[in-house]
Amino acid sequence: MSNQPATQPRADMQALWWGVGLSFVFTAIIWLAGQRLSSIQLLPDQGSSWYYWKLPEPTFWSRATAWGGYILHQVASWGLIYYAQSRPHKYITGLHPVNKAALGVNALFILLHFIQTHIWYDGLAQDVSIWSSQASVIILLVWVLLMENSRRGLFFGKKAPIKQEIIRAARKYHGYIFSWAVVYTFWYHPMEITSGHLLGFLYTFLLMVQGSLFFTRAHINKWWTFALEFMVLIHGTIVAIYQRGFTGFWPMFFFGFLGIFIITQMHGLGLSRRVRWLLFAGYAGFAAWVYSWRGINRLDELIRIPLIEYLAVFVLAGILWLCVWLASLFTRRGARGAMLPTAGQGD
Repeated sequence: MSNQPATQPRADMQALWWGVGLSFVFTAIIWLAGQRLSSIQLLPDQGSSWYYWKLPEPTFWSRATAWGGYILHQVASWGLIYYAQSRPHKYITGLHPVNKAALGVNALFILLHFIQTHIWYDGLAQDVSIWSSQASVIILLVWVLLMENSRRGLFFGKKAPIKQEIIRAARKYHGYIFSWAVVYTFWYHPMEITSGHLLGFLYTFLLMVQGSLFFTRAHINKWWTFALEFMVLIHGTIVAIYQRGFTGFWPMFFFGFLGIFIITQMHGLGLSRRVRWLLFAGYAGFAAWVYSWRGINRLDELIRIPLIEYLAVFVLAGILWLCVWLASLFTRRGARGAMLPTAGQGD
């Protein structure tokens, strides 16, 4: 028999898998309990800019509980991120105490939002545009593309000419932005049981798990982070099919996000050249088949989402460059001011 000690299970990966499992459990609970929400009377659908799942006549408490829950959740999340970044934390295979606190805080607010939905129903959607929720997710996805440029490149493994100081700023502050995107989207929707809501909440729960595991090795596991990026393809496609059926606009989401996978994401997974070519061939072949009956006049659907996201990467890089430049300008002015002699000095 070998006298070597058995390899200890990694606490961060255990927490990750427990988080994934509980995310599915929470989603199942939403589905099981959601039938009682069918008695709520909603207004008729009024088009693409209308969010259907909100009370016709909101009350003080429906608004106060939605916004109060969001604000408390957001402040707690940002506070934990600030605490972690303001103290020397290294990336470890275990869990820091702040990770346990973050997991607990998110679980608590998931429970509170569940209770809030079943008593007062409304989310933030009552008071803000549906486009704001979608924009928050887009910002998160674009931020990831920018942040990962130095590791996997932006176009077929080639890095975009973006300064490292911009990438460093994106990495330093990404936790706050991602937390806002996830928590805002989470409180935007009531916990309804349509396929779009259930998939959306599952996706949000998984992002909360990721956001709770900062400064752990699980947080930067390339397969786990890729899975989170790729899940938007599944969510977007299913929601589009649910809304308009198979003759609707689902290919824009499916091929759009799959195109980003082919252009960018797969090049950070360590896949061989042969595998990457096979994946590209599969993408091209399936697209050719779909548009053989859908019509070549709709081929622009293939590039809409990639074009928007890649342009947004450079817009975001420009905004961050401006912020970095302004910060350095104020820092230099402050340093020069500190060097000026005060009254009585130099006499």
